[in-house]
Parts: sequence; C-alpha cells; structure tokens
Amino acid sequence: MNNIDSYSAPYYCLKGIFKAFDGVHALQDASFELRRGEVHALLGENGAGKSTLVKIMTGVHQPDTGEIRLDGTAVSFRNPLDARRRGIAAMYQEPSIFPDLSIAENIFAGSSPVKRPFGNIDWHRMIAEADRLLKPLGMSRSSGTKARGLSIADQQLVEMARALSVNAGVLIMDEPTSSLTQHEITRLFSIVRQLREKGAGIVFISHRLEEVLALADRVTILRDGRYVGTRPAKDASADELIRMMVGRPLDALFPKAKVQMGEVCLKVEGLGREGAFRDVSFDLRQGEILGLAGLVGARRTDVARAIFGIAPADRGQMRIDGRIATIGSPREAMSLGLAYVPSDRQHHGLVLPMSVAANIILPILREFKRFGLIDNAAERRRSCDSADRLEVKAAGVWQAVRELSGGNQQKVVLAKWLGTRPRILILHEPTRGIDVATKAAVYRLMGTLVSQGMAILMISSELPEILGLSDRIIVIQCLSQRSENRYIVDCKNSADVKKTDKCP
Repeated sequence: MNNIDSYSAPYYCLKGIFKAFDGVHALQDASFELRRGEVHALLGENGAGKSTLVKIMTGVHQPDTGEIRLDGTAVSFRNPLDARRRGIAAMYQEPSIFPDLSIAENIFAGSSPVKRPFGNIDWHRMIAEADRLLKPLGMSRSSGTKARGLSIADQQLVEMARALSVNAGVLIMDEPTSSLTQHEITRLFSIVRQLREKGAGIVFISHRLEEVLALADRVTILRDGRYVGTRPAKDASADELIRMMVGRPLDALFPKAKVQMGEVCLKVEGLGREGAFRDVSFDLRQGEILGLAGLVGARRTDVARAIFGIAPADRGQMRIDGRIATIGSPREAMSLGLAYVPSDRQHHGLVLPMSVAANIILPILREFKRFGLIDNAAERRRSCDSADRLEVKAAGVWQAVRELSGGNQQKVVLAKWLGTRPRILILHEPTRGIDVATKAAVYRLMGTLVSQGMAILMISSELPEILGLSDRIIVIQCLSQRSENRYIVDCKNSADVKKTDKCP
C-alpha cells in the first residue's frame, strides 16, 4: 500500500450528489473524494450508482444538486471534453472502439497531434506516441493496423493507452481487468502503481475484491445510490466489504444444489474448424453444469460459436439426444433446443437502443405476431414475467437497455435466451463485470435450471467460478500456434480438483 499522508487534502471531491432520470433516483446524497497519489476503490452492487457517479465525474452527466471540487476549486463540467481538458480520463468496462480506424487513431481520437502552422495531422508522431504507450502494456500489434477484429482484451489495452495519453491527474478505471489474463493484470497493476507514485489519483472500480484489497489504498462503498462509508483497504476484509455493499452477509456464493444427472443430451466428437481448433470432444448430460476452462486465447469462444452454428465446424460431429445434428446457423441450433449467452453482452448479446421488452422477446418474436402485427400486450406480459423472474432492476420493461447497469443488462441477456425454453444452455463468461450479489443470483438461477433438467456448458476465465459450480471440468490447452490450433482436452470431476491446482 502507498503512504498517502503527504497527500491528505482531497484533490477531487464530490459531496451531496443527487441525480435522477425520469423520476428514478440514481444517486441520493452520494459522496466521494480522491487524493493525489492514491488508488481509491469505488464499490457497490450493480445499480448502486457507480456508473452514474463516474459519468458525473467525467462530464457525461451533470448532477441535479451537489458540489464538485477539483484541487480546491468548484468546477462544473459541461461535457467529457471539458473534463478531459482538466486532466480527468476514464476507461470504461465496455471498450468503445472505432473498428475502421487504426489503433493509433483510436488512442488519439479527438486529440490527434498536428503539424504547425497548418494543423495537419502528424501521422508519424501519432503512431510513434501510440507505440510508446502500448509497449509497456504488452500490445503485440502495430498501432498502425486497423482496430477491426481486436479481441476484447486487446480493445481494453487500447482503452488503457487512450486514458494514459492524456497524462491525467485523475484516472478512472471501470472494470479494467475483466477481460485480461493474469499476466496482463500483473502488468497493469505495475503501471497503476507507477502512476500513483507520480502523484496521480486513481479511481479503481472492480467486482474482484481480491484485486481491490491488493491494489487500493482506500475503499468507498455505495448502496442504492447512497454513500455507505469509506475504509482503509489494509483494515478491510472481503466479508466486511460484501456486507457493506449488499446490506447483509453473503454466506454462500456458490449455491450449487446436488442434482441427479440424466442421459447425455449433447455429444461432441472430434469437432474442429479450419484455422481455429480441432479434436474437441466431450459429453454433456441433463442436469449437469460442465465447466470449460482455459486461458484467454485458447479459442474457447470458437468452440462455443461452432456448437451454436455462428461459425460452424467443418469436421467432427455433434449428437443431440443420440441423433446426429448438423448445425449451420443459430436458428437451426435454437430449433434443436440450444441457446447461447455470449461474453460480450453489449455488442453480441443486446440491441442497446431497444427496450428491455424488445430485447427479451427478440429471439421469439414470431410467437407474438398476430395478422402481421406484434401483439404488444402479450409481449409486455411475457417480458414482465421474465424480468421479474430474474429480478431485473429497471424503471419498466420499456426502458432502453443501454440505460441499465452491467449486471441488469446481463440479466436481460439471460431472460432473452431463457425465453426460447432451451434444453442446452451455453453460458460464456456469465458473470463478467457484475457484482458479488448479482453473481450469487446468477449462480442460484443456474442451480434452479439444472434441477429442472437443463444442461449447461459454462465457459469462464474465473477459476473459483469453474470449481465452485461445475460438476465436471474440461480444460482446453492450446499446444500450437501454427496455421491451426491443436488441443489437449482433459475432463475431470470438479470435486477432484483442488483449489491449488492450476488450469493450463
């Protein structure tokens, strides 16, 4: 931990912040203060008001009432550019990348270096500066290449470089590690500590409490839009922070009920796709949670997309209920009782401008057609039932899904695919970027679903999640980076895997 006694005066201070949207209070008397040379964690459940507070800090929203001071002076930011000019930068949980621009152009969007006196963009300087920022982050691609096709992890690295390019006095990091490998996380933490030593103030938002306790100097908790308290991180425990966030003890994070497994409902034999993976085989049984583990880059996503028909396999075969199934599209997969919840909910799981109701009924829209029109009453009933079942917190089912917190967006994605009444559910990073209480709710739902006979293939980068929920575990290890990846697939009972074991 850093000794911040010499920076005892708050540098960036927000007091008594109120903010409402369409009569719904997002923040009520919220407060937060940041000192120079500290990492200050901001914690709370999804819907606690963290995102709204961050958007006020960065000028996206203006508070209804309250006071904001920067270096002792009252400030009011009209827009994000205004805040950025005052040295406040943010990197958000979901990367915002322009795919048809280069990596360097994404980093310096809105602040491109120019040549004087004519103001032309200095492309050579831009690429050189971008490469300088990316080098300590471990980006393998040249900054002059297009951003299209970057993985989520690489997009996150571009976001980091964009924030660092401002040389900010205040850096807000919203779930920066959600898509990074452990090696990348270690490198990021080293950079954060270097910035802290130079006197920068870091606002660190993460649902991984072990990261918070390892990195932060202080921790502030929000609950239901209100300030709960601030603790020195060195004096806090994970249990105390959870109690402050949810208002109650969280006794069992992995409420996995014992379920009698049934017959094999999905059998994968020698599955492969040219240029991606090959020789993947496993069985999935009714009432089972089968965990699929492996490092980021092990092409687990390709396996899931092949099973669901998004990028079909070109070798091997699948059997559903003993019958050979040729799945060439998601529609064919859905007709066979499969559903797929992707890891990137904002780009692949939801249509953000559309309402909660419209997103939930999207895969089953045909069920609500009456004489060529949509039966809005039936749509509302179904979406309300689904939202209530998953405890989606929203002003109503007609609220735009982009206005919801990350955890509630994840619940909408789950409601959307559960509405298709699947027998086999593929969950890819089901709790990425959501808080501990929402995680527990998702885990309880998974337990309920398998107790009702559903089969779940769960892909997760979080080893505790894999160990805590899975009946059996498949470990996929990439052995080669030639034109095609080869794999070792090891299947074992999760009860036989010790917490000290390391997945490849």
